[in-house]
Amino acid sequence: MPSGARVTARELDTADASELAAWRAVVAESEQGSVYALPEYLEVLCRATGATFRIVGAFLDGKLVGGVPLYERRARSGVFVANRLLLYYNGLVLKLPPRKYHSDQVAQELQVLEALAQALEARGYAHVLLHNRSTVRDLRPFTARGWKVSLSYTYVLPLDDPAAQRERIDQNLRRIITRCERDGVTYREDDDFDALFRLHLQTHQRKGAPLYLPEAAFRAFYRELAGAGLARLGHAVFDGKVIASQLMLAGPHPVAHTVCAGADEDYLRLGASGFLRWHGALALARDGYRANDLTDAGLNAVTRFKSQLGGELTATWSVSRESRLYRLESALQRWRSGALRRGA
Repeated sequence: MPSGARVTARELDTADASELAAWRAVVAESEQGSVYALPEYLEVLCRATGATFRIVGAFLDGKLVGGVPLYERRARSGVFVANRLLLYYNGLVLKLPPRKYHSDQVAQELQVLEALAQALEARGYAHVLLHNRSTVRDLRPFTARGWKVSLSYTYVLPLDDPAAQRERIDQNLRRIITRCERDGVTYREDDDFDALFRLHLQTHQRKGAPLYLPEAAFRAFYRELAGAGLARLGHAVFDGKVIASQLMLAGPHPVAHTVCAGADEDYLRLGASGFLRWHGALALARDGYRANDLTDAGLNAVTRFKSQLGGELTATWSVSRESRLYRLESALQRWRSGALRRGA
C-alpha cells in the first residue's frame, strides 16, 4: 500500500447520521456485507432480545473502509460478542480502495484487519466470536495474535440465471416442484406472520428445532424489519391455506438470506417446502438479488434438502478469543448440563 497511509480503528458514533450513512454504504457495496451488519437490523434484533450493539470501524487516511458490527450480551464473566439465531453472520466487512499491485492490495487488507483485531482486544470482552461470510478468506492478522479459527459451511443459491439454476436442482426435487405447480400450489408474499409462526411452532414441536424468539417478540421483530424493507415472508398456498412459509432477510446488499422456515405436517408429502424455496428464490431474482444464502449446512436432513436445490456449498470461517474466566464459566455450564441430563 502507499507509504504513509494511516489506518485507525474506532467505535462509530451511532448518533452521527453521516457515520451511519457511510457504514451503510460500505455494507451495501462490500463482498462481505449483509443485512445482518446494518444498524437498522441490529437495533430491531436488540429490541427483541434485550442485547446491545455497536460498530467498530476501520479508517484509511480518515475514510471508512470497513469494520465489524458487535452484538453484545452479558455473562457472569463479562460482556461477550457472538452470533445467534437470526444473526447468522456477525463478522468482518471490508470495502477497500483498489490498488494497482496485488501485493499492495494484500498489505492494505492485512493492515486494516490488524487494526480491527487490536481494537477488539482493547475492548476487553470476555468472549468474541465473529462468524464471517465466505468472502472473508485472509484471517492471518487474527491467527497471528492467537485467535482461534473454526470452519463451517452454508449453501448459497446463485440467482443470476434462474433457468440454468433450475436445471441444477436434483431431478426428484424438480419433479416435486413441477407436481406442486401442476396441482395448484401457488406462491405469494404478504405480512401473514401468524402463518409463519404457526408452522415454525409445528416444526419446533415435531423436530425439536429451537424457537427463534417468543411469539410476541418475533412478531414485533418481523413487523419492524418489514416496515424498514429488510424482511419478507413467502408462502406456499394450497386450497386457500398456507402450507409452508419462510422468512427472508433482504436489503441493499445483493445477497438475500433465508433464515426461518416451517411446513404444515398434514401436507409434508406434497413437497411444498421445495416449491416454496424455489419460488422464493425466483421472486428474489426478479427483484434483482444475485444470490440467496440458505443459512447453514450442518450434516442433517435439512442440509440434504438444501443441497438438492443445486446451490454452492461454501466454507465460512469464524475467529474467536475468550478470557480464562469465560472459559471456566463455559466449562462449568457444560458440566451442569451434563449432570442434569445424567440425573434425568
